[in-house]
Amino acid sequence: MKGAAELDLRLTPGQVESFRVYHRELVTWNQRMNLTAIVDSEGAQVRHFLDSLTVARVLTDPVRDHGRMLDVGAGAGFPGLPLKLMFPGMHLSMLDSVGKKTSFLEHLVETLELEDVDIYNGRAEDLAMRPELRESFDVVVSRGVARMRVLMEYTLPYCRIGGIVVTLKKGGIEPEVSDALHAMEVLAGRIREMRGVTVDGLEDGRALVVVDKVKPTPAKFPRRPGLPTKRPL
Repeated sequence: MKGAAELDLRLTPGQVESFRVYHRELVTWNQRMNLTAIVDSEGAQVRHFLDSLTVARVLTDPVRDHGRMLDVGAGAGFPGLPLKLMFPGMHLSMLDSVGKKTSFLEHLVETLELEDVDIYNGRAEDLAMRPELRESFDVVVSRGVARMRVLMEYTLPYCRIGGIVVTLKKGGIEPEVSDALHAMEVLAGRIREMRGVTVDGLEDGRALVVVDKVKPTPAKFPRRPGLPTKRPL
């Protein structure tokens, strides 16, 4: 895949084929439901697959080898599924509130014959109260779901103590991150870094925002569905 070498990633022929199948199914399903506006081969490779793989820069070897990752608001599978294809030893869970999107993800996982992948259809606020999901993931990732101040309430409750939340952002994110510092503190997170992404084809101010989970999130969070958006912390 174009640009993967810049991330120090080497794809096997089998992985290249899996990404080709992923793109084919994305194009096919996008004809009958709105998954993404970017479906051309070049655009999908760079702005979906490669963009997702930039998260690899902040993953430790143990997480790459056998860690537990959750993708909140997975949509068409970005960034979680490309990372699973790159690091097949990881256990991946994906959640989305839109049933048509989780149907696509289920189809894709079956088509690609992936193991250790769980898919949940529901609101992030509700699913975070499940004992098997709450504070049980090494890494929680999210792309394009909400502003940081809201996103922290969607993601930090799922992250184990000592784990990280990684959000993919772009374009002058410092004010957005600063605005979210209070929410991080309330939800038991602490900003670790904002790492700029400099990869060929992704020169539009993209960055990874990494947040450490430092202690348990109070049991009352997340609040009921819709409230994090209506009344951000």
